[in-house]
This record gives sequence, C-alpha cells and structure tokens, in this order.
Amino acid sequence: MSTRTRHRAPIDPALLEPVTRPLGRSRTLPGEAYTSETVLAWEREHFFEGSWVCAGRATSLSDAGDQAAVRVGEEGILLARGDDGALRGFFNVCRHRGHELLPCGARGVNRRAIRCPYHAWVYGLDGTLRSNPKFDELDADDPVHDGLVAVRVEEWHGWVFVNASGDAPPLPEHLGPTLEHLLGRYRPEDLLPAATHTYEVAANWKSIVENYHECYHCTQIHPELCKVTPPDSGETYEPDGAWAGGSMVLMDHAETMSLTGRSGSEPLPGLPEDLRRYVHYVGLFPNLLVSAHPDYVMTHRLEALAPDRTFVECEWLFPRSALAGPGFDPSYAVDFWDLTNRQDWAACESVQRGLASRGYRQGPLSSAESAVHQFMCIVANGYQSGVVAAPRTREPAG
Repeated sequence: MSTRTRHRAPIDPALLEPVTRPLGRSRTLPGEAYTSETVLAWEREHFFEGSWVCAGRATSLSDAGDQAAVRVGEEGILLARGDDGALRGFFNVCRHRGHELLPCGARGVNRRAIRCPYHAWVYGLDGTLRSNPKFDELDADDPVHDGLVAVRVEEWHGWVFVNASGDAPPLPEHLGPTLEHLLGRYRPEDLLPAATHTYEVAANWKSIVENYHECYHCTQIHPELCKVTPPDSGETYEPDGAWAGGSMVLMDHAETMSLTGRSGSEPLPGLPEDLRRYVHYVGLFPNLLVSAHPDYVMTHRLEALAPDRTFVECEWLFPRSALAGPGFDPSYAVDFWDLTNRQDWAACESVQRGLASRGYRQGPLSSAESAVHQFMCIVANGYQSGVVAAPRTREPAG
C-alpha cells in the first residue's frame, strides 16, 4: 500500500491551463518543467514511482535465479525470477539494516537465493526469509519473517514493468486496449535484442520524448530519414491509455528504415501485409518509446538522471530466425538509427539550453505536433492531479 500524498506539481496552474487546450489554441509546457530540480523530484514520485515504468527486457531475466537491481524514481528495485517461473519485484532493501541486496544497475546475476552482502541474511527467490545468522532468539512472530517487501511487477510483450508505489491501475488498464491491439500484431515478446546502444543526453527526458513524437523537424535535421519516408505521412492515433503516438509510411522504394531503404532481415513473422508499409511510433508514458518496423522493433528506454540529463538505452529487436541466419548483420538498422539518434540528441540539447533561458516563453503547437500535444496533455494533467492517465484536452473556463 502506498503512503504517497497526491498533490499538484510545484508549477503555477495558470501556466498549465493553456497546455491542455485543444490543439491550435494550446501552448507548450513552461520552462521550469524542464529545468527545476523540485519538479523532477515531483515527477520521480508521481510519474515514475507512481506509474508503470519499463525496467528493460524480460529476456535478461529468463532463467530461475536471474536477478537485477534497477532504479525506479528514487527507489531501488530488485527483480528476481523464481523457480516457479514467476518474475517478482522487491524493494532492494535487506530487512535487517537496510543494505542494498544488489548494487543498483546490476544485471546478469544468477543465484539460487537472494543474499545480503552485509550480514549474510538470505532470502528465497520468492522473497521469504531463509536465514538470519546469530538471530536464534528472534521471536517467531517478528515481522522480519515476512521477508522482503514486494513491489508490483508485470511482463507485457517481453518488457518488464514496475509500479513502485503500489497504487497505479492494473497495467492493461494503464495502457488501454488500442495499444495492445497495435503492438500485439508485431509479437515483440518473440523478438530478441541484436544490438544495444546507450547514450547520455544533456536534455530533459520530456524534451527527448517530445522530439520523438513529431517529424516537423525532419526536413531540417534528418536528410537520411527523409529519403525513406515522407515526413508528413501517416496519422496520429487516439490513445485510450497513458501513451501517445502515430505512424509514418515508407516510400515506394523502401522496405524499411535504413540508409538505403533495403532490409537486411526478413519481415516479422505473421505481420499482415498491409502493415509492412508502415512504421508505428508509440511512447508508453513515462519512459518507453517503441518503434515498430516491418522487420524489426526498436526501443528507447529513458531514465531521468537530472533536469538536464537523461540516460537512453536503445535496443534493436529481431526474430530469432533472423538472428540465427547465416551472415545476419543488424547494422543496416543500427547504423541508420544511431545516426538519427545523434542528430536528435544535438537538437534536444539545443532545446534544453533554450528552455533554461530567461527569454523562453511557452510557444504554440502546429497540427504536425499533435502527438507532442497528446504527450504534453498527459504531463500537464498529471501535474495538476498527481495521476497518470490517457491524454485529454480541456476547454478554458468561462
């Protein structure tokens, strides 16, 4: 049970009201949303701890005994795969003196139990207390016998999601049925990572998400991208969960998003023919961006390090059969998006410097930024209610 107090973000509500007006009359978020330590602390509590945050791919925790320690907001979370196949989450805190059970960021650990490195208390993979040395006199009803404190964890299409506060709605309700239908057709749970790149971007996490959600900037900074997809193609979706996004259409000569437009793989198994001309871009609030291509799925997973600093993990997922094929090389996709990523990071970092200027004012949004508007509505409404929900607009009072 969460002990969080739901309260508004430390931002003047008068600055948030224009953000949620219908597109065409709306404005961008105020500068302090991107620059304030106090606002980021609020976001960590309400948007990250209080919502469903992606902690990575379940394939890194596929075997019994696999363990990892991740950061969700300000909380350390221990993930462990049990002998029964269930993935469980616990606060990364020993019941004795509070020592971390694994260092934050630790992955690739496989042990038959969870062991505290400080005083050797041992817990089962299900969190039950197994051994507490030199505590023979401990009362049988002492609450430490309850074991580690559990955290809500769900697996969804191969990704691991964590709700640290314990009071978010069920994950399917948080995401909504439309997203399930959209991404489910790509069967991402059957895909494996072929490459991973990490970046540290000198920009606020929201600036990175906003940049992802529009191609208004593409003709200016992405000449390679514009050779394989028209920047004004596709449509914006109508989310029924906490996400935003839309599609883009491949040019006639292009099979996928690559420097040549050619694919070095095979179409995703079972993908309907009509979807092989589209790329779908969706942002699961707050920290997972999923780009579904005809032959691979790319993700960006974000961690907010500071108001002006974000860690980004980019993964390229392919069918198992493609990875096993002779001479398979994912670089056709990786090189294209690494170049595009770095073009985006330079733009986001420039935006961050502008947002910190005393000359910044809340700007208008064009029809080409409709998914950005959706994302900003999730943020602004969340700032005012303390709750993450599907994007919605509000008519001005009076």
